[in-house]
Amino acid sequence: MVKTITGVEEHPGGYVAYPIGLGGVVGQADSYEEALADVTSTLAFHVQTCGEEVLKGHEPLQEVFVAEGAVTM
Repeated sequence: MVKTITGVEEHPGGYVAYPIGLGGVVGQADSYEEALADVTSTLAFHVQTCGEEVLKGHEPLQEVFVAEGAVTM
């Protein structure tokens, strides 16, 4: 079993989900639940296809923070 902390973002066209800290794996759908299910399925396929070594080098996350930032132009 691979446990991840997953980010889910709502956009005008639907939802995008991704395991934080694992680049290249993304799910998307019309609802939060469907996006979460899609990214779970995508990650499982990725590991089954490429092997568990694709997860090596990714340290388990201890904490994740969501912060608001600003860019002054």
